[in-house]
Amino acid sequence: MQEFTQQLINGLSLGAIYALIALGYTMVYGIIKLINFAHGDIMMVGAYVGFFSLSVLGTNVLVAMLYAMLACAIIGVVIEKIAYKPLRNSTRIAALITAIGVSLFLEYTTLFILGPAQRVFPDSAFRVSNYHIMGIMISNKDLFVIISAVILMLILQYIIRMTKTGKAMRAVSEDQEAAVLMGISVDKTVSITFAIGSALAAAAGVMIGVYYNTVNPLMGIIPGLKAFVAAVLGGIGIIPGAMVGGFLMGILETMVSGYGNSLYRDAVAFGVLILILLIKPTGLFGKNTGEKV
Repeated sequence: MQEFTQQLINGLSLGAIYALIALGYTMVYGIIKLINFAHGDIMMVGAYVGFFSLSVLGTNVLVAMLYAMLACAIIGVVIEKIAYKPLRNSTRIAALITAIGVSLFLEYTTLFILGPAQRVFPDSAFRVSNYHIMGIMISNKDLFVIISAVILMLILQYIIRMTKTGKAMRAVSEDQEAAVLMGISVDKTVSITFAIGSALAAAAGVMIGVYYNTVNPLMGIIPGLKAFVAAVLGGIGIIPGAMVGGFLMGILETMVSGYGNSLYRDAVAFGVLILILLIKPTGLFGKNTGEKV
């Protein structure tokens, strides 16, 4: 039982990171029906901004996270304006190919500028402390990741449910044409959606840097794909579904690593994607809606 609880705590930490990245996927898809495969690489950029904030500017982790969120929010808006907005009325495959191109651009631009070597977070950035409770070890890294992620998710829920911007986002997601008739700016709403989603991904990037102590230009590929699986598992386009899907993916991965073989954890993650598409393509929180003719 102690081992199970230990793996559960590890899974919640990993799942919190996946959930934050998955929220960006699901928000963008809910608004403009685009799967932004560059989202994992925006997370990577956020991790690097956090790293340089800690190592060069000497800030603390929370300030580094704020810098990363601000930088990636701007980058997300710029990418949307340059790469995605001109293709908004094009076919989905064109937008999808563009998203893959943006992903490669971010990865190899970072490789060209910073080099392929891993960067190690400074030891002074986050002093690790372990707490032993009833035979279970909980580190302050776990607490930092879980609490920070939950706070950011609550703030997101407040924005979506209680603010004018959130109402505009929900309206555009429901019916863009009707939203325009009600005086809502679709372009502004889409830009805000990209900014919020990119900021959450940046926060997840700093958390990964703190949790694993290293960053590299290709670090966003696998977490980005797993977060996409989490979004599909919960129901892509549904914000609570992305949160639940992220935590489920994190717990599943740590359970496979703890009780099986860590070599299979990636295979299991993508196996879940195949199963969910075969059994319930709309995800756990999605509903089948008939199309009127």
